[in-house]
Amino acid sequence: QVQLVESGGGLVQPGGSLRLSCAASGFTFSKYFMGWFRQPPGKEREFVAAMDRIGVSTYYADSVKGRFTISRDNAKNTTYLQMNNLKPEDTAVYYCAQGAGRWELRLRVSGYDYWGQGTQVTVSS
Repeated sequence: QVQLVESGGGLVQPGGSLRLSCAASGFTFSKYFMGWFRQPPGKEREFVAAMDRIGVSTYYADSVKGRFTISRDNAKNTTYLQMNNLKPEDTAVYYCAQGAGRWELRLRVSGYDYWGQGTQVTVSS
């Protein structure tokens, strides 16, 4: 069965960095685009970043553009989210997700079929 397992979250001071990882199994990783979403406390889940199947095309939410970088290693069945210059408003549970097949739906929660359990990122001094 499809499994997505995030890791790398934690507590970091403003201006700091974290690298999230998402290990995938149970499907042919290289055939699916992957995305990262986050859910701040008391708010809805929101899009963060997405990358196509072969790691050529990327897309970012305006709020993270220039600070976050999505990447993937198809040989390791893993996608990453490098987060730099973190801000308190980046505090959220971060989720990786497997794309459902339509790249044009990459911004939407409905554009993804499977989700990880999430990893908490807290940015605070």
